[in-house]
Amino acid sequence: MTHSYDLHVDLLAQCFCCQSRQPFNFTSASDQVVCSFCIRHVGAEKAERRDADHVRLWVELFRNEQSMHRSYVAATQHTLAARDESIVDLTERVRELAALVAEQFDSTPSAGVRAVLQNDLVKRAERRTELASRQIDWAMAVVWRLGVMHHDDPQKPLYCVCGRRSLSCAESLAIDPVRTAVSDWEKKNMLLLQAGTRHGLPADHPALISTR
Repeated sequence: MTHSYDLHVDLLAQCFCCQSRQPFNFTSASDQVVCSFCIRHVGAEKAERRDADHVRLWVELFRNEQSMHRSYVAATQHTLAARDESIVDLTERVRELAALVAEQFDSTPSAGVRAVLQNDLVKRAERRTELASRQIDWAMAVVWRLGVMHHDDPQKPLYCVCGRRSLSCAESLAIDPVRTAVSDWEKKNMLLLQAGTRHGLPADHPALISTR
């Protein structure tokens, strides 16, 4: 039985025996699409051993995917928590600066207001705001890319576009809780792009590729 996978390159393919995605490097179109773990299962007389081995393999794969899922969720929640903390902090700084400027307008000439706006406090606050914004954009762009590679396949119900079943795709399960936040971020930055102002969309975003 032949296969259509590329030859002489490292790739992931679904093993015909255990049905899991495993690394392969095919040298011929007639190579068996059976992973190194399952090569010992070839032959009808080995069915009992094959089934027992598969159960152990699937249990281990499930445990690994659960661990990956927990890691992705924890990392995403940490990023969102840091973002919320930065927003709260910067909002308070802006409020304080607005109050300070308002007081200066009430008690001093415009030259005094300009001096306040140019002082070190304002410059540091502006810099912190810019850095926090860029860090948030970077983190959201990473999650956006993962979302592009892992989401429900409209052509194949119950499957992720990566080829795994949706309930077995740890990446997709990890991204699910923040998909709405990522979508809102993407829409906001699309508007910034259309307005010609600084945005956080990654260079491989379709909106940027279409304008090249």
